[in-house]
Amino acid sequence: MKISCVILTMGNRVAELNRAVESALTQVDGDVEVVIIGNGADVPELAATPPPGSAATVKTVRLSHNAGIPEGRNRGVQECSGDVVLFLDDDGWYASDKVASHVRDRFAAEPDLAVISFRVMDPDGKVVQRRHVPRLRAGDPERSSPVTTFLGGACAIRRSAYLQVGGLPEKFFYAHEETDLAWRLLGEGYRIEYDAEPVMYHPLVLPSRHADFYRLNARNRVWLARRNLPWPLAVLYLLDWVVLTLARERSSMALKAWFRGFAEGLREPAGERRPMTWKTAWHMFRLGRPPIV
Repeated sequence: MKISCVILTMGNRVAELNRAVESALTQVDGDVEVVIIGNGADVPELAATPPPGSAATVKTVRLSHNAGIPEGRNRGVQECSGDVVLFLDDDGWYASDKVASHVRDRFAAEPDLAVISFRVMDPDGKVVQRRHVPRLRAGDPERSSPVTTFLGGACAIRRSAYLQVGGLPEKFFYAHEETDLAWRLLGEGYRIEYDAEPVMYHPLVLPSRHADFYRLNARNRVWLARRNLPWPLAVLYLLDWVVLTLARERSSMALKAWFRGFAEGLREPAGERRPMTWKTAWHMFRLGRPPIV
């Protein structure tokens, strides 16, 4: 199986991008096809090159504007030719040179496997943030398990399954686009797994560093529910997240931004509605994460 790796960049982290590309190109028995998407920026000249004798390649594409994470990754998938696509953040890198071979073996042996979500570790403290373990019981990040969502910048996806369900929702721009894709994959009978063996290193950062984090987080939760859930579950899901947000968030500015985004999600078109079946919802419940939280 051919492996591709899609990396988005804004062109402003040259050293980090070099490190990310090198970690993909030097995979043992990998011959990884690296596709770098300049998201509204030129892709900087890189020092990282394929090792001598390797069939690994590097391709760069510049988008005319910052199209957001989902559209950028969709374009990367269009440009690559691998059977399996790795998504890698430009400030992340693989902790091992055996990630590609591990991924290839798993996807070749498990035809119903659509996504592997990697373990993400802080390279300095060697810790794993709870939000990087995509399940409710996140206390043991070294335990692999079936899950109902995944980490977009640290994963491997079967390209045919990705294309089958239409890829990532480009309207989302940022936040929850992976969950939208995951729910649609589950609805088609595919499996998603958090696999603790392959590790991606990533600096310890908070998602709230993004200026529009709270607004987009709320807007996209509403869109996620409107696009994918039967209406009774959609109402429960959104009410649940209103209560959780009020209980967790102490900043009045953050709450104002969140509820502004929530209203935007109710008001603006969410895109194509394809509600999951009750059978899929029950399957998610049995996996430990019903689609109301």
